[in-house]
Amino acid sequence: MPVPRVPRRRERLKDIPVDGQKRVLLASPRGYCAGVDRAVIAVEKALERFGAPVYVRKQIVHNIHVVSELEEKGAVFVEEVDEVPEGAHVVFSAHGVSPAVVNAASDRGLQAIDATCPLVTKVHREAVRFARDDFEILLIGHLGHEEVEGTAGEAPDHVTIVNSPDEADTVVVKDPSKVVWLSQTTLSVDETMETVRRLRMRFPELQDPPSDDICYATQNRQVAIKKVAKDADLVIVVGSANSSNSVRLVEVALEHGAKAAYRVDYADEVEQAWLEGVETVGVTSGASVPEVLVQEVLADLAGAGYRDVEEVRTAEEDLMFSLPKELRTDAAGRRGGRTRS
Repeated sequence: MPVPRVPRRRERLKDIPVDGQKRVLLASPRGYCAGVDRAVIAVEKALERFGAPVYVRKQIVHNIHVVSELEEKGAVFVEEVDEVPEGAHVVFSAHGVSPAVVNAASDRGLQAIDATCPLVTKVHREAVRFARDDFEILLIGHLGHEEVEGTAGEAPDHVTIVNSPDEADTVVVKDPSKVVWLSQTTLSVDETMETVRRLRMRFPELQDPPSDDICYATQNRQVAIKKVAKDADLVIVVGSANSSNSVRLVEVALEHGAKAAYRVDYADEVEQAWLEGVETVGVTSGASVPEVLVQEVLADLAGAGYRDVEEVRTAEEDLMFSLPKELRTDAAGRRGGRTRS
């Protein structure tokens, strides 16, 4: 589980002159998506309803700051459900779990609260449906990622994981006429489409999922950083190292014109050397990052002379998900079924 953060001691960023005018292009949308918001609130509501400790399998979302704050409130993060005391409450993370994990929790008499993002649940249902129809499922995603493990676990005898475009050139299928692709929800859209293109070259009858698997928030954040990157000397992505969508944002920024791009968890990780000769800094954050962390980066940049902040907005987001069914009424029976906006 996450190692407690030790604050770094660092001099404040210096305001060093550059040839042109210093500015920040702030990507929007950025930060929390509806699925992350729902999952974090689910843990908070469970603590309010049932009291501490409430156990959480894996990180509820891939952000060390969020996890640390929930730990302070009484959440206990574990790797597997066999670490949870029998009969206790356990929350499944936003990334989803396989039926084997659900069954293991049931066998221990755990009170499970499923905070899986509904968009991940949609992919799970697609896997079940295609397996039932005896399709071979090529699951595009990163081997070992919790979401991929959960989806593959829905139909383990039918799923083959395709980890990269290069693997599309070597994957073996039993029946090329009965193949479908699905994907992890937090991938690079461009890389995923390249993987699909290469798969289809080998398997012309490859079927598409009924709707996009890459989630709206992942796509929106990538579109926004593409627009920012073309004008940025430097892009700073706020997000944790195990956050797939945050890591992808760095890659997308570099692919679309940023001269340099780095990922940080906290503002004090921004290096003075990154700002040498930099006029325009692009800033964004992954879908599991609270806005306070972005504002801390902006405050540090302002101290270094980057006070002119222009928001670059490419989409509006207003999607909200209902809380897990176990949390939709409070202790007095009042309904509270929506997440915060």
